[in-house]
Parts: sequence; structure tokens; C-alpha cells
Amino acid sequence: MTEERTDENVVYVGSKPPMSYVLAVISRFSDSDDVVIKARGRAISRAVDIAEITRNRFATDTEVKEIKISTENLTNEEGRTSNVSSIEIYLVKKKDK
Repeated sequence: MTEERTDENVVYVGSKPPMSYVLAVISRFSDSDDVVIKARGRAISRAVDIAEITRNRFATDTEVKEIKISTENLTNEEGRTSNVSSIEIYLVKKKDK
């Protein structure tokens, strides 16, 4: 069985307050058993906070399945490229044993 990754279970982290993203993650869990939190640059620390707040306070039946880190090349308006770090945090509901 192959896992289908859709944009419906991805939460992109920006500059909003962390609780708005936590609510987005929780609402995604109502439709799916897994959610991906993605962030770049300065939003990476906020993404980690969101994952931990979700796991420890609101959805205690979830766990971190995987964390992927990478570097992306972005081109700005002047044509210069810069490297930006990115992170993907995969949260899944724990399986009952």
C-alpha cells in the first residue's frame, strides 16, 4: 500500500501566532491519521513549537513519525539565489496495541 501525500494534510508555517497553526493541525487530524508541518528559515523554531504544543497539550495520542531537514535554493527578485533551511515534521496518531 502506497502512502498518498496530499496538500490537505500539510500545514505550512509562517508568521501567524503558533496557536492558529496548532488549531490547523488539530483540524487536519479530524480528517486524516497523519499531518505534516512544513516550515522554512526563521519559521523552523515555530514549527517545532507547534508540533510540541500539539503533541503535549491537545492531541496526546500523536507522535513524531519522522523529521526531514533540507536546504532549498531560492531566487529573490533581483535574481540572486540564497540557501534557506527547511523542515518537515510528520505527526501520526499512535496505533492501539
